[in-house]
Amino acid sequence: MAGWRKLAWGFLMGGVACSGSRQAVKPDVAGPGTGGSGASSVATLASVVSGPYVDEELGFEVVRPSDEWQLDATNERTPEGLSIPVILRHPPSGAQVVVQVAPAVATPTQFAERLTEGLRQQPGFTTTDPVPLTLSDTAVGFDFQVGDGVNGRVVVREGREGRILMMLATWPAQAVASVIQNVDALLIGIRPLPEQQKALPKSTPQAAAH
Repeated sequence: MAGWRKLAWGFLMGGVACSGSRQAVKPDVAGPGTGGSGASSVATLASVVSGPYVDEELGFEVVRPSDEWQLDATNERTPEGLSIPVILRHPPSGAQVVVQVAPAVATPTQFAERLTEGLRQQPGFTTTDPVPLTLSDTAVGFDFQVGDGVNGRVVVREGREGRILMMLATWPAQAVASVIQNVDALLIGIRPLPEQQKALPKSTPQAAAH
């Protein structure tokens, strides 16, 4: 039990601490991208950029709302064993989204509850309670604030093959509503790759009746 608590706390600390990384090594793949579920205005933003970034190894993709979002592939790991495959930055607004992937040793709700408990113990941090999200049947999220200068949002959802996807978004407290919409559109566009469908066995043609 203590192991997944460390994973959740490692997600938070790793996400807040991430400030530098190398340029992305996986280019966007040509092809249509969609924004997923959510409010119509957010879904429209999420469909602006056509090519998703795909990580086959960890089983997720990123559809950016616009080319203003800079994507860095980091291949970093926290001391707790979390993968930090992608950091996205929006220089015009100062917003940032850190993606982390953890083993599914707990449910998304349990991860989110542990994160809120940890945040509330830190000076200057306040959070809302985790609530279900429409991204998937098990997705949850909550908002937080650091003093008077930074607002943030955390989304936790199931990934592929026994993994959990966790996204930590931050933006300046004085950001306008369109910046927060842009962040929400990006969070919608970070999602697991579809499960590979197993091929159905070919049926043996029956001999024609005489």
